[in-house]
Amino acid sequence: MLLTVDIDAFTAAHRDEWERLDALVDRRRLSGAEADELVILYRVTAQHLSRLRASAPDPQLLTELSARVAHARGRITGAREIRGRDVTRFLTETIPLALYRVRWWTIAVGTAFTLIAVIVGVWTLRSPEAMSALAPPSARDAYAHQHFEDYYSTYASHEFAALVWTNNARLVAICIGAGITGVVPAYFLLANAMRIGQAGAIMADHERFGQFLALITPHGLLELTCVFFAGGAGLRLFWTLLAPGPRSRGRALAEDGRLLITAAVGLTGALAVAGLLEGFVTAAEIPWLLKGALGLLALAVLWAYTLILGRRAERVIADGGDGGDNALLADEMGYTAPEAG
Repeated sequence: MLLTVDIDAFTAAHRDEWERLDALVDRRRLSGAEADELVILYRVTAQHLSRLRASAPDPQLLTELSARVAHARGRITGAREIRGRDVTRFLTETIPLALYRVRWWTIAVGTAFTLIAVIVGVWTLRSPEAMSALAPPSARDAYAHQHFEDYYSTYASHEFAALVWTNNARLVAICIGAGITGVVPAYFLLANAMRIGQAGAIMADHERFGQFLALITPHGLLELTCVFFAGGAGLRLFWTLLAPGPRSRGRALAEDGRLLITAAVGLTGALAVAGLLEGFVTAAEIPWLLKGALGLLALAVLWAYTLILGRRAERVIADGGDGGDNALLADEMGYTAPEAG
């Protein structure tokens, strides 16, 4: 047991071990021998920390060793302490990359959704039988002239924004989380496309289609795009189950599942903005042109965030990173703990 210790001598004696531990923690890939060495050095450094705490407390050295032990433990267990730069990287690289990788699925889903909504709307408008099947004439009239518009002013703006956000975020999470079934996202998208088409048909039948577009445009552009992203992410996960490629099916599902859950986190933030637009802008007494402009701006920001930052993050991975924090991005998208061979 150390009753008195020469801090400088103790540090000089073990500095090489600590620096070697740092080097292994920061290394992107570890061989089996290096993983074993990492575990051994972690245990040795933890013992050094324990001895110094008990017999020779030095605040600066204890802080330094505590950080080393924590980082090494995170590297070994596959978890790391969250730091400010981790949050920044998550927002500017990880989430955009997740959205970027489902962009084509999103465009395909959005195109199919729009076509279905238009086809259902036109068919319903031109078919008296289909229109009658939706509701009695009096109910359709009340919907077109009162209920559709009143929906956006029933609650206080802040309550309505929170209600819309939580409901949409829940649906997006379900759509992505249950995407492996293939059925859930497909049903969710089909049902919503038909519902929008039928609502548009009722409004058009009462010569209020312009009001229909004016009320859904401010928030609907961003909200529906988030739905398309969620549907595309869910269907991509289903496709991964069917065609995992060169990876094993289990590994492919684990890696892509983590990727798509990350996309869900990003969409939750975008849906919060859509909720604010729906709660505070859609029913506000401001020109409809300004409302539409705000909706288009929100949509443009989402796509710019996805395409610009997502493409840059994809290039970082393709180039192997720069040896610093960016080099860890590929690992964060599918991190695994080091294993000894």
